[in-house]
Order: sequence, then C-alpha cells, then structure tokens
Amino acid sequence: MSIATPVKAPVEPIKKKTSLESIIAGVVLVALLVGGIWSVNSLGINIGTIINSFENASAFVGRMFPLDFPPVMDTLGLIFETLAIVFLSTLLSVVLSIPTALLAARNTTMNKGAQWTSRAFIVLCRAVPDLVLAIIFLRMFGLGATAGIIAMGIHSVGMVAKLYADAIEELDDGARESIESAGGTRSQQILTAIPQVLMPQLIATALHRFDINLRTSVLLGYVGVGGIGLAIADSLRVLDYQRGMALAFIVLALCIVIELISGSIRAALMSNASGGITGGTWVDRMFNKNREVGVNDLKLTPPWSMERFNRFGAYLLIAVLTIVSFWRVDVSLRELFTGLMDLPETLALFFPPSTGGSLSNMLEQLVITLQISLAATLIGGIIAIPIGIFAARNVVANKFVYQTFRVIIVIVRGIPELILAIIFVVISGLGGVAGTLALSVGAIGLLSKLIADSLGETDTKVQDALRAAGASEMQIFFSATVRQAAPAFVAHTMYLLDTNIRSATLLGVVGAGGVGFLLLNASRINQFDVVMMVLILMVAVVLIVEALSMWLRKVVR
Repeated sequence: MSIATPVKAPVEPIKKKTSLESIIAGVVLVALLVGGIWSVNSLGINIGTIINSFENASAFVGRMFPLDFPPVMDTLGLIFETLAIVFLSTLLSVVLSIPTALLAARNTTMNKGAQWTSRAFIVLCRAVPDLVLAIIFLRMFGLGATAGIIAMGIHSVGMVAKLYADAIEELDDGARESIESAGGTRSQQILTAIPQVLMPQLIATALHRFDINLRTSVLLGYVGVGGIGLAIADSLRVLDYQRGMALAFIVLALCIVIELISGSIRAALMSNASGGITGGTWVDRMFNKNREVGVNDLKLTPPWSMERFNRFGAYLLIAVLTIVSFWRVDVSLRELFTGLMDLPETLALFFPPSTGGSLSNMLEQLVITLQISLAATLIGGIIAIPIGIFAARNVVANKFVYQTFRVIIVIVRGIPELILAIIFVVISGLGGVAGTLALSVGAIGLLSKLIADSLGETDTKVQDALRAAGASEMQIFFSATVRQAAPAFVAHTMYLLDTNIRSATLLGVVGAGGVGFLLLNASRINQFDVVMMVLILMVAVVLIVEALSMWLRKVVR
C-alpha cells in the first residue's frame, strides 16, 4: 500500500508584495518630504523673511495695546452666544451621527447598500468644509446663528459618525447575539447591547468635537454667523486691533478652559470604561443598568439610587442646556422652514459649476493651498517632534519637564488658527507666508500631543527588557520606543496634512493665501457657481489625500 505524497499548495509571494508596498510607501513619504521642502522655498519662507517681519510685529503690538475689552455684560453675552451655537451644533452632529453610524457599521446593518451610502455620506460631510456649508445655509436662512449651527453640525458628522461607526464595529458581538438568540428583534438588539457599552466613548467623542467646533465658530463669524467670531471680524474690518485682539484673548482663554475641562472629563470617561459597575467611571455607573441584584431587590419600579439620580440629572442637564441655547441664539423655526422650502432654488444657484473665466487663477491658488499645507506640515512636524518627546511620561523621567511641555501643548492647542492667521497677515502681509506660519503653530499643538500620546502607549515591557539587558536610555528610546510608535507617527503626520489642507482653504478668508480668498470673494458677489467649482476642486484634493493616507497607514501598520 503506497502512501500518497502530500502535494504542497503553492505559496503566494506575500513577503515580496509586502516589501514592494513598503518600498512604494517609502518613496511616497520621501516625495512628500521633498514637496514640503519645495513648498517652503517656493513660498519664500526663510530666516530673512522672519527677521524682516520683526518691525511689523513690534508695530502691531504697539497698535494692539492697551487691549480694549467690551463691557462685562457684553462680553458675557458674546461668550454665552458662542457657547450656545457650539453646543447646539455639537448636539445636532450627535443626533445625526448615531443613526448614520448604526447604518454604516457592518455588525448593525444587514443592507450593504445602506452601509455604503452611509459611509459615503460620512466622507462627504468630512470633505466639504464647514465654511462652504455656512455660505450655502446663509443663503437659505440669512445671517445669524442658524446657518452656523447647521453647517458645523453637518460637517461634524464626518468625524463623529466615523468614530461612532468604528467603535460599534470593534464591539464584542456576543451581547447582541445573546439577545438575538433569546428572540429579540433587531432594534432590541441594537438598543440594548450597544448604548451601555459605548456610552463613555460616545460622550468623549462629542466633547472632543465641542472643542473643535468652538474654534470653528470664530472662523464662521467672518461670513456672518454670530458670537465672538462676528465681533472679531467687525473690529478687525475697521482696523480696531485693540478691541479685536482683546476679543481674541477671550477666545484663547475660553478655548483653554474648555480644553482642560473636556479633556479631564474625557480622561475620566475612558480611563475605566471597560471596568465593572463598581469599579468603572461615573458614567458607567450612570448609564449601566445591569447591576447585580438580589432576590429582595427585584421590583417593577427601580429605586431612586444614586446611579438613577445621576442618570436623570445628566438627561435633565442636556435638556436645560438645549432649551437655554435655543433661547440665547433665537433660532426662528419659521425662517428654518422657509429656508428648507427654498432649498431647490438655492441649490440651483450653485449649478452648473463655473470657473468664472479664471480657471488658471483658480488652479494657481489651489497649488498655493497645497504648498501652504505641505510647508506647514513640515515646519510644524520638525518643531512638534521634540516637544512631543519631552511631553511623554515614559520617555522623560523628570515630572517637572514633561508637565511643562504638556502645559505648552495645551496653550498652543488653545489658540484658534484663525487668530494666528490674522496676526501673521498683519505681521508678514497677505499671502501664503501668513497661512503657513499660522498652520505651523497649530500643527505644533496637534502633532506634539499625538506624538506624546503615541509614545506613552508603547509597550513598556519591551523597554524594561532592554533596560535589564544593560541598554542605555538612548538605545532603549530609539530601538524600542520609537520603533513601536513609528507607524503611529506616519498616521499622525498624514492626518495633519489632511487637516492642514482643509484649514489652509479656510484661512484664506482673512488673506492668508490659497483658494479660500477666492471662495469668500465669490460668495460676497453671489457667484455661487464659482463657489461650487472651488468646492469640487477642494473635495477632489481632500479625497485623494485621504485615500493616500489610508493606504500609507495600512502599509506601515
């Protein structure tokens, strides 16, 4: 009896394919680096340019002081109006994002068409700048808070719904399957299994978006949305730098305070989100109803325990804030209904898209926008890397050092990029230099935080093993810490480039170079077909960069 020789299945050359992709990824990264250097040189950013701006900077400081703060009641009114706009827009984004995320997640959607449609809607919301949405809605609803709330709310869906959908897909599906096996309907499975587990992350994401919308609200003031942003625009339009910069300092302080408060809440929410009922965070105890109960505890009506009081208090607080916010911004339901009825007429103004007879100028400004983004990513990255390293707790042993750099990051992150762009436009003049310097400072705050967090999330066991083998701290840092965090560095840099392209477009409204200036001018003279053409070009670039970013993250992971 002969024994058949087993036939070996052909092995696909996975290693060669992976190696080829890695080589291509390396070439792309080098090309982006070269593009950044070329952009810095093409925009004329050098030491001489910065030195020549010192005289303008000193003159600007002289015209800025003494700061002219509005009366206390006027200041509080502007702050409350701004916070009301931001709160309502964030609430709108959450309300829209939850059903969108449920349709986009694989484990909660059976219909592939609905899933891909929801994913496409999320990408489109993220690709269309909120400034463009604000221009559209201002045409529909007129000047005021309504347009800004809807614009920021819809644009925020691009981030919030994506994070919600990703979180839903990463859930353990065992709870939902248990409810399904017990005969629960699809809606019962979703409503019972998902909210309790995801509630901390849902709230943390909403708080993070609140921070972003607060900075965005300042920018939208330049197109007629209310709040502090509109007051700053009115002051700087008449060159009243004392009042304008006083308002800017209020925005800075407000952003830092909100960043610290929301950051602390997010840390508390996410620190023990996977813990038990007794050992978890306050939000676990607030929203989790599946506590262990004894026979004597079983009642048809649950008792008013501290958990139930907290849960009821949270719902009541959200309801009160919603009512107060609506009252403060004075949203007119009649104007809202009229604007929605005029939607077909409004959209007709944007089609067909037109270049306005200046396609070459439009493409030139688009190239400048890309140059600003690449240059700002390069400059910000070079400065952010050492700051992020010194802000990492597991890299720097000295507590005073890493806390100092953490404070620097918080302060830099608290400065809205629009305020930076205004300052640099005054100092260095109109054009791409101002936009690049403004985005570079903003990039430092964002990228240094991401770098510090990535270094802090590395596996310390690898570092301890090398330390036990006698390796120096420098050898441990480069061979273990940096090596583990390198893929995250690439992902963060691409995310920064993607963010800078959008921001560079928006900063053009204050003369910081790029297509944003064309966008604002076209909207002011009602050339909405030109606005649509600029939007199409911007969305195309953003989608290309986003696809490239996703591919690079996949390869280097």
